[in-house]
Amino acid sequence: MLLIESIIKDAIERDASDIHLIKGLKPILRIRRSLVEISDLDALEEGDLYDIYDYIVRGNVEKDNMYKTQRKLDTSLVFGDIRLRVNCSFADDAPICTMRIIKNELPKYDDLGLPEIIRTMTYQPQGLILVTGKTNSGKSTTLSALIDEINNRQNKKILTLENPIEFKHKSKKSIIVQKEIGPGKDALTFSDGVKNSLREDCDILVIGEIRDKETMEAAIDMAESGHLVIGTLHTKSCAETIDRMINFYEVRDQATIKNLISSLLKIVVSQRLLKEANSDKLVLVPEVMVVDNTIAACIRKEKFSTSEIEDAIQGNLEKGSIGLINSLANLYVQGKLSLEQIKSQVEEKNYETLNRTIMQLNLRRNAQTRPQN
Repeated sequence: MLLIESIIKDAIERDASDIHLIKGLKPILRIRRSLVEISDLDALEEGDLYDIYDYIVRGNVEKDNMYKTQRKLDTSLVFGDIRLRVNCSFADDAPICTMRIIKNELPKYDDLGLPEIIRTMTYQPQGLILVTGKTNSGKSTTLSALIDEINNRQNKKILTLENPIEFKHKSKKSIIVQKEIGPGKDALTFSDGVKNSLREDCDILVIGEIRDKETMEAAIDMAESGHLVIGTLHTKSCAETIDRMINFYEVRDQATIKNLISSLLKIVVSQRLLKEANSDKLVLVPEVMVVDNTIAACIRKEKFSTSEIEDAIQGNLEKGSIGLINSLANLYVQGKLSLEQIKSQVEEKNYETLNRTIMQLNLRRNAQTRPQN
């Protein structure tokens, strides 16, 4: 068996999420957030990494040219019935490879710990739904689970734009068309794919990543023309997501884009994954912003304020919004996260609010469990 096949096989057997291949180090796996080396293998040499690169590229001239000219390559790999998302770049003038193992079976939406309001929003005839978070926060899993949920329950045409395609969906109640983005793929760029989707009679467009102004503009045009658009951004909170969207644009254009965002944006889900207290399991920590009239008004203001958005989320809980502090406090009261863990996720100025929320949740919980006379 080839070295890379042995590494991938070991990673799958140990339920790793990622594989890191770096010159001078033994192959390293990420297993439930911890980095663990494959101890019975030797440190990788430059020749090993070029052999691994050849295995990934498999003689594809376009991929090889891209790697040599752009000094990086994003691609996918199939090993048996397992798909891997692969990034190759350079370090110390040698290939360095990172592989993400894509599960064959999607978790059920109900098992992810996401609130019902997100699923409800997928029944909107048009608008913009955003799933955000840092790298390794589970955005891709949430997105795929949402697609699967729509596929099981609604009669829609769903078009996805991905780089690369991770989970392969099969059409059920809905029609699903998946397109891979990149040179030599189904569409050159995300923005190209979004623009062409206007002619493809889709009901729901899923954009794997909104990373630039051009893609954002195309997504807004798509939502404005009567489609539901679901996309992801690399932002750490709901308020930061709005700020990022606005700052894609020049100051002179921001008033216009604020009005569009406030009318088209339906919900933002910002998520984090933390290790469960005293366990290796991962816990989803969602922050949810349902865009009602109050939040829409905050977005349209001449001077945008992230703290004002955060306060509006806290004041909008009855409409389905969930503040980060509420989410963390609830997981602490349930015993899933420690006090130290949840405090590490908020600024020190919010400790008092966090403690007060924990007290309120405990009082409510005690009242519900107290025997009735």
